[in-house]
Amino acid sequence: MITIKNKMSIAKMEKAGLLLQEVFHALTSFIKEGMSTLDVDTKVAQLLKERNLISKSLGYRGYKHVSCISVNDVVVHGVPSASQILCDGDLVKVDICASHDGYCADMARAYFIGKPRVEAQQLVAAAESALAKGIEKAKPGNRLGDISAAIQAEVEKHGFGVVRDFAGHGIGKQMHEDPEILNYGKPGQGPVLQAGMTFALEPMITQGNYKVYVTQDGWTVKTSDKSLAAHIEDTIAITHDKPKVLTRSNG
Repeated sequence: MITIKNKMSIAKMEKAGLLLQEVFHALTSFIKEGMSTLDVDTKVAQLLKERNLISKSLGYRGYKHVSCISVNDVVVHGVPSASQILCDGDLVKVDICASHDGYCADMARAYFIGKPRVEAQQLVAAAESALAKGIEKAKPGNRLGDISAAIQAEVEKHGFGVVRDFAGHGIGKQMHEDPEILNYGKPGQGPVLQAGMTFALEPMITQGNYKVYVTQDGWTVKTSDKSLAAHIEDTIAITHDKPKVLTRSNG
């Protein structure tokens, strides 16, 4: 069942989202060549604590970190490690879900280490554009499939692959709520969208084939053909007017 949130609930989610945005902004100047992905996760933990944000990944199914950090061909759920050192040209995706006053926000951004590769820039730009197209469809009266189809069309327009095995989701008091929000599909299908619904939209796209696999650690998701992957995520609320992006101050 898709939970409809009232204005108070959405306001609390927006507070969490704006605080989480501050965390990602701070990471922009922090993440550098030579540090480990565990160094980044440690910094995230500090930034969350300073803002009274509670990590929703720490302890989730035994997960031991406050963020997921996915490098290059890792799509999502990369586990921070002291042995993984960031290098010039790396594409790093950071994914954090945190709560404040009992309500969650979920967000992911991509960072370029040193001089970015052109193909990485193009891939991230396509993911960002696809997210924007999906958000545009998040209006009352549209259907859930309209969001999915818009994301898929934008990604494939640029010649990239849309990951099938993982999806966006509803969000609120819990990190994962109904519905599952695929990044591919057909318009006009699925539940009718209503004001008060809150979603975490997260295009996960690949430079090559969309097929992925989970590594032996049970978390890390990689592209099967070792191609680059991008992941961008925002938490949004459907309103009677335009969609409201809760993880952006200008949303």
